[in-house]
Amino acid sequence: RWPSLLKYYSHTDGVSWLEEYKARHNAGLEAQRIVASFSKRFFSEHVPCDGFSDIETLGCPSHFFEDELMCILNMEGRKGLTWKYYAKKILYFLRQQNILKNLKEYLQRPADRQSFLEGAVLIDQYCNPLSDICLKSVQAQVDDITDKVRRVLRTKNPRHPSLASKAEVLVPEVELQRQVLDAMNCVLYEQLKYKGNELDYYNSLNSYIHQVLIRRTGIPISLSVLYLTIARQLGVKLEPVNFPSHFLLRWCQGKEGSTDIFDYTYIDAFGKGKQLTVKECEYLIGHHVTEEFYGVVTSKEVLQRMVGNLLNLGKRESTDQSYQLLRDSLDLYLAMYPDNVQHLMLQARLYFHLGIWPEKVLDILQHIQALDPSQHGAVGYLVQHTLEHIERRKEEVGPEVKHRSDEKHKEVCFSIGLIMKHKRYGYNCVIYGWDPACMMGHEWIRNMNVHSLPHGPHQPFYNVLVEDGSCRYAAQENLEHNSEPREIPHPDIGRYFAEFTGTHYLANAELELRYPEDLELTRATVQKIYSSGKE
Repeated sequence: RWPSLLKYYSHTDGVSWLEEYKARHNAGLEAQRIVASFSKRFFSEHVPCDGFSDIETLGCPSHFFEDELMCILNMEGRKGLTWKYYAKKILYFLRQQNILKNLKEYLQRPADRQSFLEGAVLIDQYCNPLSDICLKSVQAQVDDITDKVRRVLRTKNPRHPSLASKAEVLVPEVELQRQVLDAMNCVLYEQLKYKGNELDYYNSLNSYIHQVLIRRTGIPISLSVLYLTIARQLGVKLEPVNFPSHFLLRWCQGKEGSTDIFDYTYIDAFGKGKQLTVKECEYLIGHHVTEEFYGVVTSKEVLQRMVGNLLNLGKRESTDQSYQLLRDSLDLYLAMYPDNVQHLMLQARLYFHLGIWPEKVLDILQHIQALDPSQHGAVGYLVQHTLEHIERRKEEVGPEVKHRSDEKHKEVCFSIGLIMKHKRYGYNCVIYGWDPACMMGHEWIRNMNVHSLPHGPHQPFYNVLVEDGSCRYAAQENLEHNSEPREIPHPDIGRYFAEFTGTHYLANAELELRYPEDLELTRATVQKIYSSGKE
């Protein structure tokens, strides 16, 4: 019944299967209870920081609980969208908490026990917690490439010391090391066609090691981690170099541990393993740099640069209104450097901007003030507005219920769950809310040039989830029924809807409470539009 749990058992274990079945069954019931409660508790707001407290004190094995969440996520068909939405949030939280714990344990180890590959996998896992990524699987793929390199090496030098043992025994002579690197370049860049992703450099997939192995492309730092790992498995000690704008590796040609930058050859894993001199490194980035930039860096500093790249990508993202990549990369950075004032302030500003977790914002600001009292101006501003936000939330009454039968709503033509098309911009969307007139402030109305519309702001406006992942507020005169309705791939679809019928969405219980008369109207509208279309 639960085949994915098989990996947790050994054939030699003496297991009471009846007890295991009971434990898994009860964990499933507990998971379903918690998932069902989330929609009622958190429909009107983002799940708060303390919203996961039930899960942190689970009375059942966490892998059983996670397995039930995966069963919910893998339910077939277009039903159970709200359950899937909250199951995903809970699973995201659980896995990220576990990965953060593993990252902190990794950072506390001695430097010689901090594998660069393991660090890259931890970053990958944290940013993609719902993907099936594990160090064992990634290591197996790297081992497979290493075996291919050995086969090429054997044809060149059957007595090469790297062939004798799979243990990482250092190859002593520079010429023998060169043979390893030549064989690596042959396999990686000629046979397997790995290359730097110049055409889509700023894609976050280039930073995730499991995607680098799947797509055989990446950015300098991710390709360098792969290159360095393979070289070390074959007995060649390469070291990471935090070169500006272009991450490199260095290979010692002189006395081991030399501090002379001219005793090293520099390797560009992004540029097909090309070996560079100091002068050629400067040509690569177009300017002179001081000697300090040719020095070796620690695994923690490598992770810092990888996370820094993701942070920059997160800031660039304009379509993802949840800023998930920026939030994840900030979590990772602050796990490594918990007292970094600049990034703490960025995290506080981000949560404030998103209107989420005001209590956590206050905690972060208090921490910043203790670390750096000179920040009191910015901290004071955010504290004041966050406290106002908390007070407004306390004063909020229950949700407004909008009845179609009200005279003030007579001009509202469309209803919740209908798939629409924007006449001007052509995007597909689904309605999840409406107002009888534009409820935005004067500044928004002016910026969006609403007064240029024939009916201006004095017409119904609709909250819509758009297929590109954004949420928009559209005027009635700009929307029309979509003649070819299809699912809207929006991350928040399950927050509002329970099912996609093939022609429209069915509101979940919480949304239906707010628009109690829309369901029948939506059904009648759909029947009228699409049955007449078939005729």
